[in-house]
Order: sequence, then C-alpha cells, then structure tokens
Amino acid sequence: ETMILTTRSKRFFTHNLNNIITRNIISSSEQIKLDELATGILQKKRISLSRGITLVESTNPMHMEQADYLLQTLSKRLKEDTSKSYPRAFRIAISGSPGVGKSTFLEAFGMHLLSKNKRVAIVAIDPSSAISGGSILGDKTRMPLLSAEKNAYIRPSPSRGTLGGITKGTSEVMFLCECGGFDTVIVETVGVGQSETVAANITDAFVVLVPPASGDALQGIKRGIIEMADLIVVNKADGPLIHEAERVAGDLRNALVFQRPRHMRWRPKVLKCSALQNTGIDKVWETIQSFFNITLETGEFQEQRKFQLEKTLWDFIDIEVYSRLKNSTEIAEMHSHILDDLFHEKITIRHAAMQIADSFFGNSS
Repeated sequence: ETMILTTRSKRFFTHNLNNIITRNIISSSEQIKLDELATGILQKKRISLSRGITLVESTNPMHMEQADYLLQTLSKRLKEDTSKSYPRAFRIAISGSPGVGKSTFLEAFGMHLLSKNKRVAIVAIDPSSAISGGSILGDKTRMPLLSAEKNAYIRPSPSRGTLGGITKGTSEVMFLCECGGFDTVIVETVGVGQSETVAANITDAFVVLVPPASGDALQGIKRGIIEMADLIVVNKADGPLIHEAERVAGDLRNALVFQRPRHMRWRPKVLKCSALQNTGIDKVWETIQSFFNITLETGEFQEQRKFQLEKTLWDFIDIEVYSRLKNSTEIAEMHSHILDDLFHEKITIRHAAMQIADSFFGNSS
C-alpha cells in the first residue's frame, strides 16, 4: 500500500508538529539509567529486557520519551557491533483459532528449537477487555516447560483493543528481544481472522495453525489468512483425529492450487503435526528454515524487512497524529459543538472529520 503525504500533511509535519507539543526532556541522570538498561539488555539480562519491554509498552508520555531514547541507544550500539550476521533473528508469527492448540504447539516447537541450540523469545498477545482494558496474561502458565528454560523467554502482552492480532508496540518488543540475544522471535497472535494478516506484515514468516475439524475445513478460516500464510499446519493429528487431519490437509492443499504465490520460489506448504505427542514438529522447523533460506537467496527476505519498517513507521505516525489530535486544546474546544451538530443531523460524520482535520492541519490544498 503506497501512502503519499498531501500538501496539508506536509504542512503539519514541517510547521505544526514542532509547535503543538512540548516534548518531555530526559535528564542526564535518567539518560545514565537508560544507558545502563541498554547495557543490561545487550548483556542478555532478562530483568533488563523485561523492564525495557514494559517501558516501550507504556502509554505514559514520559515513558514514551524514555523508550525512544532507549531504542535509539540500542540501535546505535548494534550498528557499531559488526560481529552479528544478518539477520540477527528470525521473526515468526503463529496464528490460529481458539482451541487449535497454539500454546501447546508453541511449547513443543520452542523446546525443539532449544534442542537445536536456539534462543527463543515468544511474544504472546492476549486480548484485552473492552470494558476494563485488562488482560489475563496467562500464557506462561500454558507453557510450563518452556518458561522454565534459561534460553527461552515468554512475554505476554495485552492487545489493548488493537486489531491485527498484535499490539501497537509488537515491532519494538521484537527488536528488544533481538537485542537481548534471542535469535528466534515468535509472535503468538490473539486469534484468527481477516485482521490477523497484520501480523504477517511485521514478521518474516506467517504460520497458520488449523484444527482437524469435522465438516468443511475452510469454513472458519478467512481467505485473507490463507493468502498470507507461508505455512499451514494441521495440529492435533493424533489418535482418532489423525484421519480427519489427513482429509483437512488434503482440502487445504487443493485450495492452495488456485492461489497466486506470494514469493518467486516458494509455494505455501501444508503439514500435519501433533504438539501433544511431539510428532511432526521437526518437519515444521525444517520447512520454515527452507522458507528463510529461499527468501534470503531471492532477496525477498530483505524486501520484507524494508516493508516491515515502512508498515511500522506508518502505524506509529497514525498513533502520533491521533494522540496529538486528541490532546489538542483547539480540537477540544470545537469537539462539543461538532458533536452537537452531528446529533442534530446538521452535518455528516465525514464532514465533521474533515472540519477537525482542517482545523488541525490547516485548510490548504
């Protein structure tokens, strides 16, 4: 998706931006603490990593400034370190409907990666309450074996109402995990649906878990998910469900025949596994490795990373602009009048939105 700055937007970024918000100043003593925090993260200290993630997930204005300083410090130090090969870590998104066995799969998959001398970080997105805003954040309890391993790190993160199966700061959390020395970063999305394709846009590989459901296997899976998937895994292929899993896998393979491939030399694969019995997990990792090797050879991996940066950039621009609109004194003064006009049907919602935007950005064409 190509986005172009209009004259109005350019005026906002070149003039209004510096005058509307007075940014918080980070004191020299805070900078020293943040420098120490960055050092702790690079030294693979889990407590430092956890503190850093808490900072980047915070919506407190001062914390946001501190998080920006921390991220810039880490980026600078990583740039100076030429000992790391590219990429520092592989990013994998795991999506699937509730009950498909994501946590069981992730534990079996994570333990397999550890046996291959990998360091694994899992960012588990938990849905937030629309009423209280809270999340249970119980993913560690569903992966007891993996959470006890020293080379594994599980970080539950609340979605805070963000669509796409991820949170607003997921990209930064992945970056911090990479800085902490984890070479495989896995994002477990909230669920499965059309919006979960956002997770595919910020990771290197998108894996969809499918249950061996009776009936039409494709019924509960959105087409957008299948189109974005690099690998589809039918989980719970064991016991009395093994034949059903075979049938579902066959249905999915038939469906993929008519799909236009996203990559030059890769067609999405369909595999079966049983996370409970730990069968087929090795094949899943081998297939993901093949995908990474092929996309690195063709250059598509690097292009995907560039796309990830562009997508994340515009996501944060959306957040920044929305935040500044909400906190604008000028907008607050006209807000009640516009709502009153809307309620009495004097103007349309579209016109009201344009009025607010014109007032904030400046009405120029």
